[in-house]
Amino acid sequence: MFARCIWGARFFSQAALATDTAAQALKTPASAIKYPFFVPRNSNGNLPVYTDIRNGGTRILVSIRNVDGNAGVLAEELASTLFSPTSREAQRLKIKTNHNHVVISGGRWKQEVVEWLKAKGF
Repeated sequence: MFARCIWGARFFSQAALATDTAAQALKTPASAIKYPFFVPRNSNGNLPVYTDIRNGGTRILVSIRNVDGNAGVLAEELASTLFSPTSREAQRLKIKTNHNHVVISGGRWKQEVVEWLKAKGF
């Protein structure tokens, strides 16, 4: 009565090299970039980026709420790095700050803003 060997199965006597390297990778912290602003996620785990449609659908605003820290720096970084400087989107992009909110007007850019924030590590 011998146990059948199943491909991909690991017995307790075998070395766990793959899990050891993964554990070491988790122990070494990645170099975190410090920004003068922080965008915390809401209670559902999503980023607080919302779309507001006004004037019968002719004016579309994208707002980032609850920005901790310097919202002006967030607005400047969004304006300079969200789109390439020569694109039509960059020419239409207008960003305003209101205390701890950032309001972006000029287009339907919620998904681009969410992807930009995720790429920054928020």
